[in-house]
Order: sequence, then C-alpha cells, then structure tokens
Amino acid sequence: MKKRMMIATTAAFMAWWILVCIPASALAQAATPADSVKDAAAAADDATDSMLPHFGDARPFYVSGQINVIFQTHPAFHADYSGQNSFGPHYEKATSRIMTLYTGVRVSHSTEVLVDIEDAAGQGMSNSLGLAGYSNLDVVRIPGEGSPLSTAPYLARAMLHQVIRLSSRNAESDRGYMTTFAELPARRIEIRAGLLDTVDVFDQNSVGSDSHFQFMNWSTAQNGAYDYAADTRGYTWGVVTEYHDGRYAFRAGEMLEPKIANGIDMEWNLRKAHAENFEFEVRTKLLPKKEGVVRLLSYINHANMGIYRDAVANFKAGLTPLPEITDHPQQLTVKYGFGVNIEQALPANLRAFARWGWNNGKTESWAYTEIDSTFVVGIRADGRQWHRKKDRAGAAFASNAISKDHQNYLHDGGLGFLIGDGGPGFLRPSGNLNYGREQDMEYYYTAHLWRGLYAGPDLQHVNNPGYNRDRGPILIPGFRIHMEL
Repeated sequence: MKKRMMIATTAAFMAWWILVCIPASALAQAATPADSVKDAAAAADDATDSMLPHFGDARPFYVSGQINVIFQTHPAFHADYSGQNSFGPHYEKATSRIMTLYTGVRVSHSTEVLVDIEDAAGQGMSNSLGLAGYSNLDVVRIPGEGSPLSTAPYLARAMLHQVIRLSSRNAESDRGYMTTFAELPARRIEIRAGLLDTVDVFDQNSVGSDSHFQFMNWSTAQNGAYDYAADTRGYTWGVVTEYHDGRYAFRAGEMLEPKIANGIDMEWNLRKAHAENFEFEVRTKLLPKKEGVVRLLSYINHANMGIYRDAVANFKAGLTPLPEITDHPQQLTVKYGFGVNIEQALPANLRAFARWGWNNGKTESWAYTEIDSTFVVGIRADGRQWHRKKDRAGAAFASNAISKDHQNYLHDGGLGFLIGDGGPGFLRPSGNLNYGREQDMEYYYTAHLWRGLYAGPDLQHVNNPGYNRDRGPILIPGFRIHMEL
C-alpha cells in the first residue's frame, strides 16, 4: 500500500511539473542548474543536465526540482545481541524517495526570495537506527515508525537573500536553489534569513556534500561531529551573514535549536536555546597549479541537553533503572566543536577531499547524529577519463568515535536518539558496548542516462556498527535514481 501511494505521489508530482513548467519553459532558455557561486572546485558538477529547460538568466524567476530515489538492502550479519536501537541483523531492504520543488523570485537587483517545497516518503532500514554514520542521508527527511512527522508535503526552505555590493567587479554565478542571480559582486556581503538548512551554507564540499549525486552515508556526505542546529527533517530558522572577497570568505550564523533532541518543534526563546556557527574559507593551491579550498569551522550549541556523566551517576546511585539522558530538570548546557574541510584538485580529473571534526562529547547528541569525533578522506573521478563526461565515481573512508562519557552511557544500557544496543529490560552483565570506532567505506558510481536522468550503484561496508565490536560487519549495497527537473 505504501509503495503504491509513493508511486502515485511521484506520478502526480511529475504530471504537475509538466503542466506548469512546459508552458513557461517554452519562453525560457536552457540553463544548467547549479547550487552556488561557480568555483574551480565544483567544475565537474557544473555538467549537471535537467529534464526540462529553465528560465533564462535574465528572468527574475527560478523554478526547478528534483526527485531522488534510493534503494538499499543488507544481508544477515553477525550480532552477539541486539537492543532497542540496534541495526537489525537479519536481511532487510528499504526504499526512500525525496521530491523537492525549488522556486525563487528576484525582488530587486540585490534582493530575492527563495521558497522550496519538499515531499518525503519511504523508509530507512531498521527504522533509521543503529548506525552513527547511517547509510542513507535522505532518511532524515522521512518520518520513521512512531514519528510525529506528517507524511504530507512540507515547507523546506523560505528565506530572504540580500546581497550588499562592495566592489564594481562581478563574478559569474550559477542560478539554483540558493540564488536566482547569474552574477554576484566579486566582493560582497550576503545575508540570508528565514527557514534554511545550516549545511547549505556551512561545511560545503564539492566532492562530499551532495547525497543525490555523490556519497550517501551521513558521516561521509557531511561532518558527522558537526551537531548543527536542525529539526527532525534537517531544517531550522536562522540568520547567516557571509563576506566574500575572491580568495577568502567568512560566514557566521545564528540558528534556532529544537526543544528536544532530534525534535521537530523549535525553541523560539533564545534564552533557552540557540546556536552560533562560524566558518573561514580560503582558496589556495596546496599543490602547484591545482586549485584547492580549506574551510575552518566552529560552532557552539546552547540547549536543554542532558549530560552523559550525570545520567550514568544517577543510574549507579539507583535513581533510574538505566542511564537516561533526558531525565533531568530544564537546564542550559553547552556543546561546542570544530571542523576542518579540505578539497583539492588532482591530476587526471581527480578531486580529493578530507574532513576532520570534533566536539566536546560531554552533552547529549542533539540534532544531527551520535558522533563526537570523525575523520573522512575520499576521492572523486570525473567521467571524462573514460569518455563519459557527465558520469562520476567516488570512494571514501570514514572513521567515527564517541567520547569516554558517551561510551560509558551506552555501555551501561543507555539509549541515544539513534544508537544503543541495550535498552529497558536488557542489560548484559558485561555491559552493552564492546567499544570500537565505527568505520565506513563507501563506493558509488553515478551514470548520466538521458537529459536530467541519472542512476548508479552504491556500496557501503560498516565495521563496528553503533561503535560495537560484538556486531557486524555489515555490507550495504544500494542503487540510486536521480532526476533533475
């Protein structure tokens, strides 16, 4: 029944798109959709085609869309035991589908409004639990079992974008869901305010940030230790200010936090919760004659987060039957972290990337995932090498860890919002965590089939799922179909 509803919704969306956009596009010029200001680091992705022509650069409107379908499965794997939040050890399969309508209108030569509508359906394996680096980034948008989220389409982004010119020279820009402008001042200030995705602006990487064409794993496509402000679907309200000066950029953002961990309701009282985000970016040549980018990230979260050490102390004192991170009075605690994000062009149309991330790991994992430190390295190959210029392939390795306090909490039977191999009524005498770093290896190939239609396989290998040596390894093959409309 769910599959029939998902197919029907997809068909209705495509029919609506054809009826609305073909008459408008008859007057428009063809354009290549892109998401940000052009830069050498994103050259291979500039080749993305679309199914339908878009409005020309001179027009003050932008309309586009995408459909992303991911099928994943895994065979049975070894598990000494399983708990409430464990990744299921028996054969599973699951399909997710995300559809997004991107719209934008230019109000003046320096002001625009961007609004996106999204529809998410399907599911993730094991109800999207059991892996800190979960295998499908799209499932953050999808209601799981018991989720309070509606299955109806929802508002994903709604932001005002203001550009303040600081120089007479312009830089070319690609129209996309983040801007309708075909050109932007080379030196400028940009202000975004409204409903947005924090990682649309912070921690971007042309090799490892697009789960619709590149890596799917949460800890590969994004910095897993970056517990960025977001609701259950990955969006938040906030204000971001950016300064661009050719080779350098600096951005700062103030965001709302959810009322509870991974919650859908945001805390609008800034005295109770808020988040600061900072990033410095420099374009540099780490290798002679090869472009590269280095981004340095810092963030501070203030929210009603529990403290792992306190939860364990309460359990050992007999105050709670198991460690419970949410069993505390209203309080304002702080989580802070840092990140390094590097991408570098290599010979033979290759691009490499690396991320390092760390947070203090004392307080509850709040909005993204349960990773306190991470290191990721990967590479992407451009299909020009084998005469398929719009294809791309990649491989990446991610190694994730949690703090000692976080380990002790899980060992004694505590549950996070994503992982925990113990739970109520389940406590092994030796503990519920034989700790080891969770390590993920991912390979993908994305083939251009026709116009805006892309498809290809993905393969992930996970060691120590949920940081537990008593479970796994897991092999997760998948297949992705993507359509740019």
